[in-house]
Amino acid sequence: MSDHIDYYLTIVSPFAYMGHKAFFDMAAKHGKSVNIKVFNIADVFGNSGALPLPKRPPVRQRYRLLELQRSSQMREVELNIKPAHFPVDPTRAELCACALANQGKDIQSYLLAIGEAIWSKDLNIADEAVLSEVLEACGHDAVATLAASHEASSAELRAANTQEAIAADAVGAPAYVYDGEVFWGQDRIDYLDQMIASGRAAFKAE
Repeated sequence: MSDHIDYYLTIVSPFAYMGHKAFFDMAAKHGKSVNIKVFNIADVFGNSGALPLPKRPPVRQRYRLLELQRSSQMREVELNIKPAHFPVDPTRAELCACALANQGKDIQSYLLAIGEAIWSKDLNIADEAVLSEVLEACGHDAVATLAASHEASSAELRAANTQEAIAADAVGAPAYVYDGEVFWGQDRIDYLDQMIASGRAAFKAE
């Protein structure tokens, strides 16, 4: 069995945000490390055939709002289902995450704080002033991190993560990959928990 779980996400996913603590708690319970891989959701959607939110049929948009409320209640995570700044461009926030990852820094708390900024605090995470505040609150050097986010290495890591997610058959975000088996959505954390606990071999799509 693998000693780690690959965690693929876009930083603006409300479902990744709501499942964040539950996922890390589950991984810790089993003694598994987590490889956090922030990706470009547009490219992953393009590969899986999913549509960006504004282009989805009204029935799917309505159902998403129900799922957000259900997940918020189940996970006991405060959530504004229609935040002031969403949809929002996640690029700079994600490149900051990649810059921190390239420096070997733990980005778990940063991911949670970004999710909270969007979904609980109605902040605009495309604004570098907001990102600076979040970074500093998480113990990172905001000026240095934002500067590093403009370096080619940050974009290269995000692009590499995106290609890995596509290769792993990630449909959207969040996606968790263990022993080559992909689990899409925070509502699949229990399935992943059961797989690890049982010690079963990974299922194959072929």
